Amino acid sequence: MEAVKPVVDFEDRLEERAFSPLSHISAKYALLVAVLLVFIGLGVYAYQTQFREGLVVTGMRDRISWGLYVTMFVFFIGISMAGTLISAILRIAHAEWRLPITRMAEFVTVAALVIAPVFILLDMGQPTRLSNLFIFGRWQSPLTWDVFGLTTYLIGSAIYLYLALIPDLALCRDSKRLKSHPLKWLFKAFAVEWRGTHSQHHRLARTLGIFMIVIIPVAVSMHTVTSWIFAMTLREPWDSTMYAAYFVGGALYSGVGVLIILMAVLRKAFHLEEYFKLQHFKNLGYMLAAFSLIVMFFNVSEYVTEGFKLKGDMHLYLERMFVGPLAPYYWTYALSGMVLPALLVAIPATRRSIGFIVLAALLANIGMWIERYLIVVGGLSLPLQPYHPAIYSPTWVEWSLMAAGIAGFILLITLIVKIVPAVAVWEMLEHRKPKPVEEPVEELEQTRQPGLRVKLGSPFPEKPTPPVDGGRK
Repeated sequence: MEAVKPVVDFEDRLEERAFSPLSHISAKYALLVAVLLVFIGLGVYAYQTQFREGLVVTGMRDRISWGLYVTMFVFFIGISMAGTLISAILRIAHAEWRLPITRMAEFVTVAALVIAPVFILLDMGQPTRLSNLFIFGRWQSPLTWDVFGLTTYLIGSAIYLYLALIPDLALCRDSKRLKSHPLKWLFKAFAVEWRGTHSQHHRLARTLGIFMIVIIPVAVSMHTVTSWIFAMTLREPWDSTMYAAYFVGGALYSGVGVLIILMAVLRKAFHLEEYFKLQHFKNLGYMLAAFSLIVMFFNVSEYVTEGFKLKGDMHLYLERMFVGPLAPYYWTYALSGMVLPALLVAIPATRRSIGFIVLAALLANIGMWIERYLIVVGGLSLPLQPYHPAIYSPTWVEWSLMAAGIAGFILLITLIVKIVPAVAVWEMLEHRKPKPVEEPVEELEQTRQPGLRVKLGSPFPEKPTPPVDGGRK
C-alpha cells in the first residue's frame, strides 16, 4: 500500500490543479474576457464599415489586392501546425515528456483553424462571394484545393481533439469537485459512457493511432496547398519550387513558438508549475532553434540563387528587400525572427530561464508574421509593367479586424480551458500507474511427454531432456 500512496497523492494534486479552473471564474479571468470582447466589438464595427462601403475602406487596390487579411490567414494556418507536431508526431515517437502539453497543442490547432478562414471572408469583401468558389470554382486552381484541404484539416483536428478528450470528460463527469458544475450535462453527453475498461482503452488507442497517422499528411498537404496559392500565381517573386517545404518549415517554427507562449501563460495562471517544468520549455526551445535554422536555410537558398541569376525584375525586388523600403521589415525579421531565437536557446545561460525561452518564442512569431507580410505585400508590390512599384498602407479597418482576429483566437483558447482540463489528465495518470509485477517463472512437468518442460509466459517448450538410460527399458 505504501508504494501506491505517492501515485494517489499525485492523482489528487493533478485533479485539483486541472479541475480547479473549471469550477470557478476569477475576477482576472472575467477582466480578460471583457478586454477581448472589446477588441472583437471594435472589429465588428470595422467590418460593418467595410460591409457597407466596400473594400475601398481598406488599403488594398488593383495593384496590391492582398494585404493584412491574407497575411493573417497564412499566419494562423501556420501556427495550427503546433497540434499536429506535438500531439501526433511525439505520440508516434512515444516521447513521454510531451504528456502535459499535448492538450494545449491540440487547442492551438483547432482555434487557429477556426479563425483562419474568417480572414478569407474578410478579404472577399462580401461573404456571399464564397458561394462562387463552389459554383464557379475550377479544379485547376489551388484556391479550390485550399478550401477542401482546410475543411478536411479542421474536421480531422476537431475529431482528434475530441477522441483524446473522452477519458478526461468522463473524469469531469465523475469528479466530486465538479458535482454542481453547470456543464455537468455536457460532460455526461460527450463522455459517451466511458468507464475506462480495457476494451474501451484498446479501441481508443487504435482509433487515436489511425488519426495520428492520417492527420500528419493532411496537415502537411494543407500548408503545401497554401504555399501553392502563391507559387502557382504569375508573380516573379513567388516563382519558387521550394515554397511548399518553406511554408511547412515556417509553420512548424511559428507553431512551436505559440505553444511555448501558451504554456507559459497557463503555467502562471493555473499554477501548473509541477507539470510544465523547465525541461518541457527547454525541449520545445531546442525544437524552436532547430526550425529557426531550417527557416534560415530556406532564406539563404532562395535569395542566393535568385541574387546570383538576377533574372527578370528580381534585381528590383531584391534591392527593395535588402536596401529599399522593405529593408526595415526584412532585417527585423532576419535578426529578431531567426537569429535571436536560435541564440537565446543556444546560449546555456539563457536556455536555463523560462523567461528567455518565452522571449525567443515571441520574437520567432513576430518575425514569422513579418515574413508572411513580406511574401504577400512584397510580392505584389513588384510591378508587372514598367512603372513604379506599388505602395500598400493598411487602414484602421484592417488593423481593427486583425486585432479582432487575434482577440478571437485568444478568446477561444480562454473559453476552452474553462470547459475542459488544460492538461491530458488521463494520459498522465496512466503513465504514473505502477507497472504490473511479472509473475515468477514456474516449470510444469508434462506427464504425456517425459522431460518436456514449459515456462509460464513462454510460447515455446524447452527441448526435452533425454532419459538417463538412453531410452532402453
